[in-house]
Amino acid sequence: MNYREEFLYLAKIEIIVFVMFEFDQYLGFLAFLTILTIGFWLMIFLVTFVVPYWIYGATIENFKLKAEAKRKARG
Repeated sequence: MNYREEFLYLAKIEIIVFVMFEFDQYLGFLAFLTILTIGFWLMIFLVTFVVPYWIYGATIENFKLKAEAKRKARG
């Protein structure tokens, strides 16, 4: 193996190690982005479906309780 081939071999190893280091360096950042994205879509789901369902159910229940109270008051 001559000097040039040895240099290219070491350069390839250095590039591979550098790429692995870069990937490892950003694993925490990728985990943070994943959790942030999951939280964002969970918030969108809750605001779109669950909160209106809860408001509708609470309103209907309140209306039924008031109607029952009126019926009891009348006799």
